[in-house]
Amino acid sequence: MCGIVGYIGKKQALPILIQGLRDLEYRGYDSAGVAVLDNGKIERVREIGKVDMLAKKISNVIARSASDEAILPKKETASAYAKASADRSAALAVTLTGTIGIAHTRWATHGAVTEFNAHPHIVDGKLAIVHNGIIENYRELKKQIKDKNFESETDTEVLAKWIMEKYKALSIKYKGEDKANLLIDAVKAALVEVRGTYGLVVLHADHPDQLVAARLGSPLAIGIGEGEYYIASDVTPMLPFTKKVTFLDDGEIALINGDGLKISNLDNQIIEKNVTEIDWDQEKAQKGGFENFMLKEIFDQPTVYEDALRGRLEMDAGTAKMGGLNMSQEQMREIKRVMIIAEGTARHTGLIGKYAFERLANLPTEVDFSSEFRYRDPVVNKSTLVFVISQSGETADTLMAAREAKRKGAVVRGIVNVVGSTIARETGAGTYIHAGPELAVASTKAYTNMVAVLLLYALQFGRLKHTSLATGQRILQSLLEIPEKMNEILKRNNEIKEIAEKYQKYVNILFMGRGVNYPVALEGALKLKEISYIHCEGFAGGEMKHGPLALVSKDVPVVAILTKNQLYEKMKSSIQEVRARGARTFIIASEGDEEAKEVADEIIYVPKTMELLEPLLNTIPLQLFAYHVAVALGRDVDRPRNLAKSVTVE
Repeated sequence: MCGIVGYIGKKQALPILIQGLRDLEYRGYDSAGVAVLDNGKIERVREIGKVDMLAKKISNVIARSASDEAILPKKETASAYAKASADRSAALAVTLTGTIGIAHTRWATHGAVTEFNAHPHIVDGKLAIVHNGIIENYRELKKQIKDKNFESETDTEVLAKWIMEKYKALSIKYKGEDKANLLIDAVKAALVEVRGTYGLVVLHADHPDQLVAARLGSPLAIGIGEGEYYIASDVTPMLPFTKKVTFLDDGEIALINGDGLKISNLDNQIIEKNVTEIDWDQEKAQKGGFENFMLKEIFDQPTVYEDALRGRLEMDAGTAKMGGLNMSQEQMREIKRVMIIAEGTARHTGLIGKYAFERLANLPTEVDFSSEFRYRDPVVNKSTLVFVISQSGETADTLMAAREAKRKGAVVRGIVNVVGSTIARETGAGTYIHAGPELAVASTKAYTNMVAVLLLYALQFGRLKHTSLATGQRILQSLLEIPEKMNEILKRNNEIKEIAEKYQKYVNILFMGRGVNYPVALEGALKLKEISYIHCEGFAGGEMKHGPLALVSKDVPVVAILTKNQLYEKMKSSIQEVRARGARTFIIASEGDEEAKEVADEIIYVPKTMELLEPLLNTIPLQLFAYHVAVALGRDVDRPRNLAKSVTVE
């Protein structure tokens, strides 16, 4: 998954595709590739690393094509000369001057970061595909595919072969008839049997004037020019050429050819789409129309959260299925204790996970700082399950802690975002959170997906012996309702902005929460201090009277989470204590709670959910609050001073 670019028209496709990939670099990726159809042949070049490395490789290939000296050995055996001549013949065909092509930047999900796993994937030299998303049933499809020669480890190659099999079967039906719809019909027939998500573009050597694009869960935009079309994961690559864009919705498929653009669904119903006039510049487009990456990533949360859940819920059994756990039920029952090791925001998600594991699975759970773990002679053994959490998968302290836990005999599993990262490789098992590239230094959407993954793990262990079927199903249903509730909170962005601007003048702000919302208070304080440079601290509500209350005054406001749960009355009492000392209070409260206004100077309401799931919602207003305070102060919210996205030193 990551970035898709496609072009069909009268211009040479290659420069447009390469520039389009560069325009999508902000999304992050680990490899890139391009395929161009020219004179009935698909030419492909792929490379690990940056788009510049791909462009350099393409230049070298084309240069070799034009030079005998570069490809033929002067003093070699006859057999070596013959082989080099064959290579030269192949290279000479690599001109990449066609007017139709597709390109891709990959963020690995299935398979390591290798050239073979990079897109585009080609089948039989005829069909090429680029694909974002995850094909959940690719293993099932792979068993049914007749051609068992796979060059990659990816679900995308399986999808390509699946489409090709449908194409061959339909070719018999279309024999002697107009084959204008053969390719799109083959793609439709294949997608009907696919489970998962996709944004994809397909080209076929026997259809040199066609591209087929389809979407389910992964965005695709189509730019409309003068006799030409541009396809991309977002509008950025097409803005230098056209501002007229239409967006595919889930379940829609587009046929782009000499006759124009035709969009339908998988049931062959024609769909009339509106064309949007985009007024963004390129920089703004990279950020999805948002002013900053951080704000974009906050608003990404409903979508990427669904990616974290997709394919992992078993509603009938009321449980989760985390394939990366790599443990049988018997092995899971042998676990007597859980330890969660992380730093910063990741550690706060671990504190939420502690509540979930202890409540749902009845497993004693400890949360530790990665930086402290290996220096305190930790007590772990083969019955201890250790989760190490890191967005980048490269956090030095967390990596060292993982190695120490393994050395002492613990069962170690990684929870990371970056596929192929060091922690992912060294743990050899665990879970990708599928939050996508997170470019702002301060973590937002990765936090949400880490919480979701920990909740799923806790439920999976809980259903073994402690959590009932009914409770498990209720939790799953509540998890599925979270994206809609997140969107309700995001609609209050302007309201939160107005509140935030009232707090920019303070130099100290305290955050407090109780129970599962104590880690939310810690995370709220961390977000604000990271990007605004205001001194902030998070406290457990019940601890305020044991020292921190001395800090409270009219000059030190308090942000408090007061949602309707078992600790509501106790939390309300703690808020009354700070108000009695003259503190201004900003309250996060449950919808419909009129009583909360009694202890609030400012209040934001959030939808109700199960108590264990509250952090998935209650953190979002605090992220927006931190963002708007920092913007009001003129801070660089994406690149705060002294901080780095990936902390690769101790």
